[in-house]
Amino acid sequence: MHATDWLQFALYLGILTLITKPMGLYLMQVLDTNGRTWLDPVVKPVEKLTYRLLGVDPQREHGWKQYTFAMLAFSLVGVVFTYAILRLQHLLPWNPQTLPGLSHHLAFNTAVSFTTNTNWQSYGGEAAMSYFSQMVGLTFHNFVSAAVGIGIAAALVRGIARSSAKTLGNFWADLVRATYYLLLPICVVFALFLVSQGMIQNFDPYTQVKTLEGAEQVIAQGPMASQVAIKMLGTNGGGFMNTNAAHPFENPTPLSNFIQMLSIFSIGSGLTYYLGRMVKNQAHGWAVWAAMVALFLGSVLVCAHYEAVGNPIHQQLGIAAADGNLEGKEVRFGIFNSSLFATITTAASCGAVNSMHDSFTPLGGLVPLFMMELGEVVIGGVGAGLYGMLVFVVLAVFIAGLMVGRTPEYLGKKIQAKEVKLAMLTLLVLTLSILGFTAWACVSGWGVAGLNNSGPHGFSEMLYAYSSATGNNGSAFAGLTANTPWYNTTLGLAMLIGRFLMIVPIMALAGSLAGKQTVPPSAGTFPVNGATFTVLLIGTVLLIGALNFLPALALGPIVEHFLMGQGRLF
Repeated sequence: MHATDWLQFALYLGILTLITKPMGLYLMQVLDTNGRTWLDPVVKPVEKLTYRLLGVDPQREHGWKQYTFAMLAFSLVGVVFTYAILRLQHLLPWNPQTLPGLSHHLAFNTAVSFTTNTNWQSYGGEAAMSYFSQMVGLTFHNFVSAAVGIGIAAALVRGIARSSAKTLGNFWADLVRATYYLLLPICVVFALFLVSQGMIQNFDPYTQVKTLEGAEQVIAQGPMASQVAIKMLGTNGGGFMNTNAAHPFENPTPLSNFIQMLSIFSIGSGLTYYLGRMVKNQAHGWAVWAAMVALFLGSVLVCAHYEAVGNPIHQQLGIAAADGNLEGKEVRFGIFNSSLFATITTAASCGAVNSMHDSFTPLGGLVPLFMMELGEVVIGGVGAGLYGMLVFVVLAVFIAGLMVGRTPEYLGKKIQAKEVKLAMLTLLVLTLSILGFTAWACVSGWGVAGLNNSGPHGFSEMLYAYSSATGNNGSAFAGLTANTPWYNTTLGLAMLIGRFLMIVPIMALAGSLAGKQTVPPSAGTFPVNGATFTVLLIGTVLLIGALNFLPALALGPIVEHFLMGQGRLF
């Protein structure tokens, strides 16, 4: 890493730290049904009208089952709505390129993908999606799927903060307020900034030009800035263009690249401060944040190191070692910015990419893969990162209780068998989906047929795909031909499992914690703030991740690393 890389990394961490508290305080206002914001004079009438049209009383709170049912019903309608748009795309307006409707399996995969905040794309955006599909079918979900994640996190935090309670808030109020007061206003400003950097925002037909050599070239157009803003802020990640944030239209300048990376973490980081304020223990919120940042810091350094060291096979071909691994990277951003972006986008459940992860060195590519397999709790997606990390917090407290021979307590609440079982069920769902679907693909003709690489790298491609789908990330190694009936269907199922079969036990955990009575701390209570707790939480995350996925990683990127040193390519 050069001095400028260290300076940028320090600047990134510094700004992220500075915005965490203001974002957390604003989230306190947004996620309180009676909270007041500076946007009230403009947005409040629209909010009230929305409740009236929906027939919703925002003051009537839901128990965990009602909250979960409302979320599942809303998501199901969203899948059907988007599936219909994608299938009927050729009959709908704003389709200047007269693009056809999607196949049934690709429409299913895409509808599920955007509903679950995954944004996995088995298609090239500019070659497959009309402007109507991009804006009405997909960008709509970029907002509401992010708002759903924020609402689930808020419900879990309320369950921790409340004592002897039966309710966790109102799903519809959380959905509406997170969209109207948080995501929409920030994205309006963000989109205007992106336009100022040179990002396009239009409804023009694609432009046909002649190159200097006399060949015909088609340059895609479209409403890009509006989609890129929410894809980053909402940790969605679906690119308007096939090459995503590596395309100069989607990521025109170094400043746009930096701000996009910052936006991916902004809400997730602020939610840790929101946690501290809600449970009246701000030190706990900062301890959770510190654990996330420590894991992120180590991951960036590992990824950047191995990309800077480069591929010895390249060096044997005469490429200087100092050049590092530039394969698959935009020279506008270079090695460090590509490594930083890759780690951020997989630590959060974003999936946007500014480089080709398939071209990373084996251990450089292991980092984004492992980030997803940890459940993307390192800052994480909007809402999803916090509620995923809180599952690990429950397990860390349980482990601490076992070590001191006491019933574990978390912020004054006893952690008993039910809570531990729900936490473990959440993690088992993640593990079984990733490893189960990968194993199925490995021994099936349809799975092997999609590979463009053999050996351990081909295995890593399949493992990455199902890690990305189950983790609701959406990025890909991109060496996998996934637009087939079997891959589209199994990846779609993995997305549904990774989103909803994890949320249900988390909501049950929230309901269980809300119903418990808070007891005052005693001399034997394990403190959930400070360096000791942070280290324990980091150890819990890494230990569980290693136990679940180290054998699979050893078959993929780890063995590929050693074979690369012997001159083997795949």
